[in-house]
Amino acid sequence: MSVAVVGAGRMGTVLAQALEARALRRDEPVPADVDVLLLAVPDTAIAAVAAAMPEGPLLGHVSGATGLEVFGAREGFSLHPMMSTPPGSDPSILRGAGGAVDGTSDRALEVAFALADRLGLEVTRVPAEDRVAYHAAGAIAANFLVALEACAERLAATAGISRRQLAPLVLATARQWAEIGPEQALTGAIARGDELTVERHRATIAERTPELLPVWTELAEVTRAVAGRRSWA
Repeated sequence: MSVAVVGAGRMGTVLAQALEARALRRDEPVPADVDVLLLAVPDTAIAAVAAAMPEGPLLGHVSGATGLEVFGAREGFSLHPMMSTPPGSDPSILRGAGGAVDGTSDRALEVAFALADRLGLEVTRVPAEDRVAYHAAGAIAANFLVALEACAERLAATAGISRRQLAPLVLATARQWAEIGPEQALTGAIARGDELTVERHRATIAERTPELLPVWTELAEVTRAVAGRRSWA
């Protein structure tokens, strides 16, 4: 199955390397003699780019939150790797990652699964009505984690502690969450019910990094819920 990737950004470049396919910029001529054209373009551009593609190849896109309506009446599929691809990423970064597929036909869905297999992804069919929830969950897991660690890094710096020193704790905790789940991985004063220490944390954050206090307050309540100390409702 021959593939060309339209869009030479971070994800498009990694996918092209992993699939041993050509990575084309959106303004380049697109071949009509391949089996699949995989669109790795911004979500807002997918429909227009799809409409401009030559007849013949099966179309696919790699958006997490977008359904299949962007293909109009044309047959197509979606294949979204749940993995961030920083500049210079090796294509092996995709192997073992999760992801989502969908298709407008049995053939399109089979192609999506086949390409996922070539990439080493562990994918699930996620229909249109669930795509935004799927994508939002991934955004929380990745982007909010980075934002949260930026908060921790900011407070730690007031005590002379660096990101490098925090990193082993973060990496070990993420591994424990993956292996045993949030309830068992959770440790610390809130999990123990040590509200005196929790209050000291709150007061210090209010003094040193007051801009972080609203985030800390909300996350303290979420942590109590994970620990079973209050309802999620």
